Amino acid sequence: MQIGVVFPQTELGGSAANVRRYAEEVEALGFRHLLAYDHVLGADPDVHKPWLGPYDVRTTFHEPFVLFGYLAGFTQLELVTGIIILPQRQTALVAKQAAEVDLLTEGRLRFGVGVGWNPVEYEALGESFGTRGKRFDEQIPLLRRLWTEPAVTHEGAFDRVTAAGLAPPPLQRPIPIWIGGQSPPAYRRIGRLADGWFPQVRPGPPLEEALAFIAEGAEAAGRDPAAIGMDGRVSWTADGVAKLVDHVGRWEAVGSTHLSINTMGAGLATVDEHLEVLAQAAEAVLPA
Repeated sequence: MQIGVVFPQTELGGSAANVRRYAEEVEALGFRHLLAYDHVLGADPDVHKPWLGPYDVRTTFHEPFVLFGYLAGFTQLELVTGIIILPQRQTALVAKQAAEVDLLTEGRLRFGVGVGWNPVEYEALGESFGTRGKRFDEQIPLLRRLWTEPAVTHEGAFDRVTAAGLAPPPLQRPIPIWIGGQSPPAYRRIGRLADGWFPQVRPGPPLEEALAFIAEGAEAAGRDPAAIGMDGRVSWTADGVAKLVDHVGRWEAVGSTHLSINTMGAGLATVDEHLEVLAQAAEAVLPA
């Protein structure tokens, strides 16, 4: 099981020095990947009432493609979007940006995508929140074609490409697409389309139910559900290393191929504090 970290960008502000120090030190500790969340805009909760979302206009987010282009210059970590909100972005532009990051990282991009939850962001980016699932289903195969074919012609409900292609192509052809989501339709979509997925439930009956829906979707599409990777997530808490080790073991027991350790929301105020707890985690769960 490959173990990496969730980049705590909502708590580190906009400092480039913090970005570099964090990435270099988690790599030195032995972690294998860095996963970053995506939001282009935050909503003002004083205007959008009642605001129930976990992030708002005051929450800091680096743009993942630009962030990864920067990280590619000094780290060998696998870089993971967890997740890009795909239907609010232009498909061809996303294909180009992901291909560029894959080249700059020498094939170390894992492209996580999902449909998102924030209609305020969709409105500002000029896309429909109500049709995001249907658009997403069209975008995934189109992305793969753009990464693997020299020239693509496609006319769908949402995208039109006429004899056009990307140059240079990515090193990974196609780039692996991992999908997030937490509903039976999302799970079936993962089974149909994904190379891997990001569970938002813990090991136990909810995960078993999700895996059953994924298997249903995969088998209906003629795919092997066992070939779909799984990136579990464990959060650092005040209970410390013992609880972390227990949860890591649970993910390993259910066959998770990857695992990301999240330190956001744990009351850690500085990059030093995040790195201190990750050093404890590395000592406890990483191979010598």
